[in-house]
Amino acid sequence: MTNLAKKQPFIHETKPVPKQKEQQIKKRLFTPGEKVLFLLFALMICFTGAKVVSTQAALYEINKDIQDVETQIKEQKKTNHDLKVQVSEESTYEKIWKRAKELGLDLSEQNVKVVQPK
Repeated sequence: MTNLAKKQPFIHETKPVPKQKEQQIKKRLFTPGEKVLFLLFALMICFTGAKVVSTQAALYEINKDIQDVETQIKEQKKTNHDLKVQVSEESTYEKIWKRAKELGLDLSEQNVKVVQPK
């Protein structure tokens, strides 16, 4: 006889049930709000840098203009000083007397008037 009457363990072959894939939760490094804040911060840094550079350029131009004006003032002061020296040289008594003789003027006691300087 065969051993059919023996109980043999029943091996049920089942296909392995694939585990349900757990939804992978993406961990974002930055949230959208943080990204907006970073963008605003970067724009503010760029704007501030541009403003500083433009202010420095304007200051450079103003300083250059000031130096040009100071140079002109020095030249004008030198010219004024030279003209004052020339006036003092031309207003000496000898020069005036020489010029008066060239013009035919004569020194007469009747025509001389003394003028007091201010």
